Amino acid sequence: MHKVLAILLLAGVLGACTSVPPTNVHQPMTARPQPRPDNLAATGSIFQAGSSRTLFEDRRARYVGDTMTIAIAEANNASSKSNTKASRATSTNASVPTVSGLPGKSLQGLSLSATSASSLDGKGETAANNVFTGSITVTVIEVLANGNLLVSGEKQVAIGDNTEYIRVSGIVNPYYINSANTISSSQVADARIEYKERGVISEAQVMGWLARFFLSVLPF
Repeated sequence: MHKVLAILLLAGVLGACTSVPPTNVHQPMTARPQPRPDNLAATGSIFQAGSSRTLFEDRRARYVGDTMTIAIAEANNASSKSNTKASRATSTNASVPTVSGLPGKSLQGLSLSATSASSLDGKGETAANNVFTGSITVTVIEVLANGNLLVSGEKQVAIGDNTEYIRVSGIVNPYYINSANTISSSQVADARIEYKERGVISEAQVMGWLARFFLSVLPF
């Protein structure tokens, strides 16, 4: 009896514990810039070959560890409607002719008929309307061979007992980055945009562990 109570108590404690929601964005979600060499020879010039930033260059992201802002503006509308109809009808007729001199007089002249009909009428309709706006600053985690940037980032916002996770990753063409070091989410290739929550509200939408246990044992 004590073992059963201990197991139930442990399950309740584990069920009360919250974990970070899983993610599908590109990993890692941040990266440090490459370290600069320390043993640079002093040339006496303003320009230093080992420096990655010049005085008058554009401040757009271009190297690993650089940051940029993605303006999230997603509005997706989708609808689907289907209508299926099918019908089938068959009939069969059979008769036994009357022939004199043959046995089975009671069966001669007997006629049989059979008919069958089936029909199918199915309809279905779905609709979805999703709007997601916001902004997030991401980090360049890799520079591809053609100069495109693989970026990834996460923003956590904790309000009371609830924590919101906003995650974005994708491939950015530096040509589309504006002078404010910002790009629209519609211009990010292979974009993975997530908005998830952890807290009382999200836990209320999940079936309890005890109900899941009995549902797995007695699915019917």
